[in-house]
Amino acid sequence: MKASTVNELKQELVNMTEPQLVELCLRLARFKKENKELLTYLLFEAHDETSYIQSVKKEMDEQFANINQSSLYLAKKSIRKILRIGNKYIRYSGSKTVEAELLIHFCVALNESKIPYHKSTALANLYNAQLKKIGSSVESMHEDLQYDYLKELKKLSA
Repeated sequence: MKASTVNELKQELVNMTEPQLVELCLRLARFKKENKELLTYLLFEAHDETSYIQSVKKEMDEQFANINQSSLYLAKKSIRKILRIGNKYIRYSGSKTVEAELLIHFCVALNESKIPYHKSTALANLYNAQLKKIGSSVESMHEDLQYDYLKELKKLSA
């Protein structure tokens, strides 16, 4: 089966009645955890981004606290997992502000974790890639917000 384009899906959804749309959303939510999480975000958390950011930061902090630091290999796997989860939450929001906030928090938490990520080329590259992503998301923001985020970005780059 070939998937339809977004435009074709939009045209079909416009022609559906409200009960049909509700049933369709519920069927989508049943099949994949990510669909259910996205629907939860859109229905309950999208209206209050600050509390959403705080809850994601709290989850990241808990995961950083549970990192197995016995070897750099195990720490690297955990760090990648934390970043993957953070990126999933960023994707749900689609906001550049949320992206900058969460990635800055990730970099700060990585620095505070005392994991010697500079000894691993992969982790150092991962950290630098996040700094670049922060920079690109900050560029598309309003000038007042840019100033605050660029200050934090300079601290992380040093």
